[in-house]
Amino acid sequence: MNALRTPDPGQCRQMLYTDLSKIIAIEKQAYEFPWTEGIFRDCIRVDYHCQVMEAPDCFIQAYGVMSTAIDEAHILNLCVRPALQGHGLSRQMLDHLLERAHLAKAKTVFLEVRPSNTAAIRLYSVAGFCEIGIRPNYYPATHGREDALIMAKTL
Repeated sequence: MNALRTPDPGQCRQMLYTDLSKIIAIEKQAYEFPWTEGIFRDCIRVDYHCQVMEAPDCFIQAYGVMSTAIDEAHILNLCVRPALQGHGLSRQMLDHLLERAHLAKAKTVFLEVRPSNTAAIRLYSVAGFCEIGIRPNYYPATHGREDALIMAKTL
């Protein structure tokens, strides 16, 4: 039998430069317009909260990138390996980032999401995020640009 089993919950740790080749491979599988290695390098260099969720066998399941400044946090990227989506790993990674935001004394967490990404919108809504605005033409799309929904959660 070749059925995909529910993944073991991973442990979160700081993203390292040595993780980037694996992260870029996941990013390219997950997104039509992926972040570049340079973007991830810059996020690590400026000490953003760059986290990976790793299975016990050191297999990267998910990752997230969040900036913090004063009393705000901004989730910039949250991704689960496509083959593992639908098993609660995005919620686990989101909760980890929210805990890090709380520890950084953030009062509000912001993020942008494509209106076409209904699974992510559902995840964020269930986690307590509310839509607070729209950024027109924010994301590249196959035919032009796509708006971004701005969502926020008060901690």
